[in-house]
Amino acid sequence: MTASLPPPGVAPAPGSFGAAVEEAPPGWRRTFASLRHRNYRLWFGGQFLSLFGTWMQSTALGYLVFELTGSSSYLGTVAFASGVPSWLFMLWAGTLADRLDRRRLLLATQLAMLGLSAVLAALTFAGWIRPWHLLAFGFGLGTANAFDAPARQAIVPDLVDRQDVTNAVALNSLMFNSATTLGPAVGGAVYAAIGPGWCFSINAVSFLAVLAALLGMRLAPAPPAAGADSAWRALREGMRYVARRRTLLVLILFALVVTVFGFSFVNLLPAWAVRVLHGDATTNGWLQSSRGLGALGAALAVASLGRFRFRGRLLAAGALALPLALLAFAATRTVAASCIALCAYGAALVLVFSLANALLQTLADDAFRGRVMGIYSFAFFGFLPLGALAAGAAADAVGEPSTIAAGAGVVLLAAVAVVAGYPALRRTE
Repeated sequence: MTASLPPPGVAPAPGSFGAAVEEAPPGWRRTFASLRHRNYRLWFGGQFLSLFGTWMQSTALGYLVFELTGSSSYLGTVAFASGVPSWLFMLWAGTLADRLDRRRLLLATQLAMLGLSAVLAALTFAGWIRPWHLLAFGFGLGTANAFDAPARQAIVPDLVDRQDVTNAVALNSLMFNSATTLGPAVGGAVYAAIGPGWCFSINAVSFLAVLAALLGMRLAPAPPAAGADSAWRALREGMRYVARRRTLLVLILFALVVTVFGFSFVNLLPAWAVRVLHGDATTNGWLQSSRGLGALGAALAVASLGRFRFRGRLLAAGALALPLALLAFAATRTVAASCIALCAYGAALVLVFSLANALLQTLADDAFRGRVMGIYSFAFFGFLPLGALAAGAAADAVGEPSTIAAGAGVVLLAAVAVVAGYPALRRTE
């Protein structure tokens, strides 16, 4: 990519990291600045429809697991099965995201996910669904996601200008959490009314939207693959690159702690809905949607800030707020209180993950971006199942409230250590 400025009156090419930084447009145009780019508009629309179906499926799947087994630990086991492929494939997938055409890689992974959802729907409609099928489905979906996540993260700067990357990541979070807000509530209602098979079917159809969006994009030709370097050597170079850049390393390690101790508990929400709140599938949907509503508000706020220069300080604030909101949730015993606490938790979670993502995308050199995002994705998808497995076992032993409170305590200690022990993060722009 060229580092020279474009001629006057000519917009810089999408993804050109040498483009001049312009003043952010005012008002709502600043909030949705990335939508000026055609490729990103296609991405946003296709991903939103697909994510809506994904959250319907995820909500239905969790409640179906609990309905079939009545076990919190089995919820963790299914999550663990979905994460095993991350350990096997995700770091290598990061090297592929630097060496192959990212769009083609995403087309392959989205087609695989469509097929898995269709099979799950067919088994459910036929009445053949069993707990072990859900374990197998989790493993298959985790395998597709292991190759999908690094490419999906790394392609964003190819769709917008450099100065709009933070906005694009915030809009990704807005899109994700809009689906998180609507999808679980609709999924819970559909599950209660006509059964989980329809949730899985709707998700399978929703993948057609993102496939159409990818096929409709006009992207610059992919750079040639890194010639003689082996995948193993490329992976080692990527890991050394992260290890030598302290801010990248701190961001990834803190995201790992939040994933294991501050996010894995979401697999317990079906059990919380039944055991703590004495509700049903609809209650589970409201809990999931409340978390999404808070996240949606925070994502919209970050996007509205435009090309702001205090991302590190905002991330630090979110890091401290997240465990406090989680401790408040652990103390709730009514649906309304649980929903309010989850709303605050969702907002803090977006500040941590969306800003960490944006900083990693902009601080990483372009040649290493796929591998950096592969390592970051591995920290989430690889360790989330371990946290879910431990949380499920702990919940069966000591109860959901104590398990969630203990995890929040660990996150609070880590947040204080990062904010107080690494002040350079707060100064990161």
